[in-house]
Order: sequence, then C-alpha cells, then structure tokens
Amino acid sequence: MMTYILDLISEIRFTYIVDILIIAFVFYKVLGFIKETRAEQLVKGFLIILIVSKLSEWAKLYAVNYVLQSTFTIGLIALVILFQPELRKALEHLGRSQIFLMTNRKNTLDDLNKSINEIVDAAGVMSRKKIGALIVIERTTGINDIIETGTVVDAKISADLLMNIFYPKSPLHDGAVVIKNNRLMAAGCLLPLSANKYISKELGTRHRAAMGMTESSDAMIVIVSEETGHISMAVEGKLQRFLDSKTLKELMITTLCQEKEMKVGGDEDV
Repeated sequence: MMTYILDLISEIRFTYIVDILIIAFVFYKVLGFIKETRAEQLVKGFLIILIVSKLSEWAKLYAVNYVLQSTFTIGLIALVILFQPELRKALEHLGRSQIFLMTNRKNTLDDLNKSINEIVDAAGVMSRKKIGALIVIERTTGINDIIETGTVVDAKISADLLMNIFYPKSPLHDGAVVIKNNRLMAAGCLLPLSANKYISKELGTRHRAAMGMTESSDAMIVIVSEETGHISMAVEGKLQRFLDSKTLKELMITTLCQEKEMKVGGDEDV
C-alpha cells in the first residue's frame, strides 16, 4: 500500500498542482460572486438537474435522461440570456482587477484633495438649503455612455458650479452630474434605476438611480435629498445615509484613494 502511495506521489507534477489550484480559485471566486443573488438559486437548480440526469443514466431511464439532458442544454443558453447583467458585472469586476490598472495616475494627490473639498462644500450647502443633488464620480469603470445622456460641460470642479447646476430652476438640475479625471464632464445625465426590490420604500428616484448606477459600475455617488436635506453616499451597491460633511469627506478619501500609501492631506473642516 505504501509503495502504491509513493508511486502515486512520484507521478504528481508541479503543473498538476498549479492546475488544480487555479480551478479551485476560479470556483471559489464564482461561488463568492453569485452568493445571495438570483444566480445562486438558478445554479442550485442546474446542479439538481445534472445530478438527477446522471442518476437516470445510471438507472437506464433513457427517456428521463434524454429530457433532462435537453433541458440542461437549453438551460445553459437561457442562463446567458437571463443573467446578462450579472455576467456583465462579473466581467467588469474582472477588468477592474489591479492587474489591469495603470500604474501612472492621471490625477495628482492635490487635485483629488481639491475636488473632494469642493464636492463636500457643495453637498454641505445644498443639504442645509434642501437642494437635491446627484453627483457621480467615475473610478475605474468607464461611464461614457452615461455622460452621453447629458449635456457636456467639461469644466473645473467647484462648489459654486455644482450648486448652480442643481439650483431648482436650472434646466439641468433634475439629472446627475458626472465627474471624470477631476473634471465635471457632464450635467443632466440619466442613470439606470435599481431593480432591487429590497430598497427601502422611503427612498426616492435619486437614491434608486444612485443604487442602480453602483450596481452596474464601481462609480461613487453622492446624493443630497431634496425632501430632507440628508446626505448619502452610494458605492458598490451599498448606500450609506445621514452623513455630515466630515464623515462624507472621510468616506470619499477612503473610497477614491485606492493605494494605501496615498493619503490626502488637510484635516481642516469643510
């Protein structure tokens, strides 16, 4: 027995181990991605069909096996069609991997610090005056398709400009502004509404649009409620509400500064 085990071990090559580890890692990431989503239940259903199909083949139930095999084949095609948004999100998540990020940053630390301060200043004033706002900040996922739905501005970010755009009588106040590379690229943009049925009923269209945008991209979104004046931040499909200016600034710094060594200076109140 020991000889057999030693012979078996001697046949194992390093490439075999790497091969198994890669497959295990892929399965682990896929299972983590579909956990607690609609896809999880569908995958369970396909596994059941596959198991029953193999059992019917073993039991020589040919008619049952044929039906199950056909169902499984058609189901794989249906999976791609039904879960196209989830598959797109998964591919975007893969594309945002650090492997593909450029090492040279377009924006300096000072530019980022100034942009954050201007956005936080504007959000604070609009919160006190109960002026609704929706500010989208692009990170690694390109959102040019959203920019194209609005009016191109391509201006330097300033609190005054943001407040003028969202002033209730402004023609662009109903849409979102998009910030890209520390430039206010467009205003009056349309965002996709979230289809999440678990979102609180008390949240309005702005919050649902922000959630929908963060579900399809890694953008960070600042929301100011027109009804209550409360400031919220949405990122990665999660919404943080009832923020003050100081907390908003801290969250923006944490979210936008991806590198650990990149610290935004200036702790003054905004």
